Amino acid sequence: MSTERNLMISSLNKLFVPELRKLNFKGSFPHFRRIENDVTNLITFQFDRDGGGFVIELANHKGKEYVSSWGKITELKKLTAHHLNQRKRIYPNSENEDNGKKSWFRYDEKSFFPFGNIYDKNAKKATERIPLMEKYWRELK
Repeated sequence: MSTERNLMISSLNKLFVPELRKLNFKGSFPHFRRIENDVTNLITFQFDRDGGGFVIELANHKGKEYVSSWGKITELKKLTAHHLNQRKRIYPNSENEDNGKKSWFRYDEKSFFPFGNIYDKNAKKATERIPLMEKYWRELK
């Protein structure tokens, strides 16, 4: 794992994850879940395989267990957004569907954040998106 990715994860753990904990999410980076009344809200951080960026993926599951299309049962406490086919991506500036890497939270293009800590700025930007995430999670309840 790159130094930059480690710094980004550190900022997310410092600024974003405490806000998730306030919303009763459990888990550890990059997968978190909240289980309430047969509804599991999921959040997973997906990093760009080429480095320098991430998106946030959300999913909802209703039921006491998750059974894959081939019959494998996954406990809810181990369920991640990547288990589910229907997911929503959260980007830094819009609610739009994926329109390329430019829409990802970027920490490699320093020109976008010429001053300050680019990692903390991205973590703060992700935190600002929590109300949008909550709106999505409420859709299934």
